[in-house]
Amino acid sequence: MTGLRLMGAVLGCPVLSDQARRTRAFNHVLGNTAAAMLSTMFLWFGITFWAYLETRSVLATSIMGGAYMLGMAVLGVPFGSLIDRYRKHLVMVWSAVGTALLFVAAGAVFVLTPADALTDLRRPWFWIFTGISLAGALLVMLRGLALATCVTMLVESDRRARANGLVGAVNGLTMLVTGVLSGLAYGQLGMGWLILISLAAILGSLVHLLLIRIPEPTIVHAEGTPKAVDFKAAWLTIIAVPGLVGLILFTTLNNLLGGVFMGLMDPYGLDLMSVEAWGVLFGLGSIGLIVGGTLIAKFGLGAKPLRTLLLACVALWIVSGGFTLRESVVALGVGIFLYMTIMPFIEAAEQTLLQRVVPFEKQGRVFGFAAAVESSAAPMSAFFIGPMAEFWLIPYAGSPQGRADWGWLLGEGNARGIALVFVLFSVAGLVVTGAAFLTRTYRLLNASYAAGDVNADVAEAADDGVPGPNPLGKGHVGH
Repeated sequence: MTGLRLMGAVLGCPVLSDQARRTRAFNHVLGNTAAAMLSTMFLWFGITFWAYLETRSVLATSIMGGAYMLGMAVLGVPFGSLIDRYRKHLVMVWSAVGTALLFVAAGAVFVLTPADALTDLRRPWFWIFTGISLAGALLVMLRGLALATCVTMLVESDRRARANGLVGAVNGLTMLVTGVLSGLAYGQLGMGWLILISLAAILGSLVHLLLIRIPEPTIVHAEGTPKAVDFKAAWLTIIAVPGLVGLILFTTLNNLLGGVFMGLMDPYGLDLMSVEAWGVLFGLGSIGLIVGGTLIAKFGLGAKPLRTLLLACVALWIVSGGFTLRESVVALGVGIFLYMTIMPFIEAAEQTLLQRVVPFEKQGRVFGFAAAVESSAAPMSAFFIGPMAEFWLIPYAGSPQGRADWGWLLGEGNARGIALVFVLFSVAGLVVTGAAFLTRTYRLLNASYAAGDVNADVAEAADDGVPGPNPLGKGHVGH
């Protein structure tokens, strides 16, 4: 590095400091990942709107939402193993290329299949089209997992909580843009244009990605090259940190309850307003992600991120149980905003804790394992709650008996069955979170975090062994 600075001084060219280079690389990776997320969420939101409005089936949207989370659960460890096995940059390029190819295939199915066959749930074309689109969206998970490890690699220890907050803020901005644009684009342009716009955006992010240089440290894997699917190494790393298994189990239970909202939020909103209005309302509510992420970026998460995580969960369940007590667009909008404001605290707290207690060379597998286990809960609840809501709770809440039993709490309206589901699961979430404060896991993880950062020198090491400018060159991290 000294030689580079001397050469720059002789040639009259500005040479960035090591920290400035890492910061610039992190900003580029963050922006590029945001663009990839935007393109895939734009399409997936649009497909969800299209599926419900064309079929009016809560069951279909629940299956789609559950399948998305199930895919994350199945792919978490293989994706994490790839991130530990190859350079982060190369894995991101693979992700972008795969997503682009799958979006092209989804577009072909949409164009070539007659409209009445495509929206008939009894025929295969609806499921083929949504399945291919889902696979393209899931590949972007690679980018998110790689970004989490890039925070460890490119950001100093004392700044990681704020960097994770910045990630949350950018995700919120992405959600805002996609939430608004997906509804408007579908309502005004139609599904075909959504596919085309999404494909153009993912190709643009691929071009930008090919121009980025990411300083990556040369990592020596004491146990040898990570396997393609390395459950064992991920599990051994997790159990080596006291209390980490408990954190993953808690987040899994939280997601089990949260999967209900994933499956039913769009039907609830679309029962109250048009698709364009719902897209705008959801997008504006997503400003909360920006607010929450910005607060973390400015103030951090405190000395005990785990305590912050649990307090945020308490607030989340109070909001979730409250905003549907009356059928009101205003209450829905406020509830979504508060929900989104709280979410970054939960995600940033978990990531900050893992980035501090899990060795960098194993973080991909651990992040992937945690994502797999935590995500596995949501599809179970989504697959369960869709049929239960459609065939039991919604008819019951709309019946004279249901109105008599719950009218005092939920008021009147067409979506009281979904509201009843939200309230019941929010109460369960409050009970689970309150119990977590009293567990041994809570005490052990706080002690593990306070013991020190096992990756304190990783960011500095990233300045050594910077990969060459060819992103498609040798992929393996040093062994």
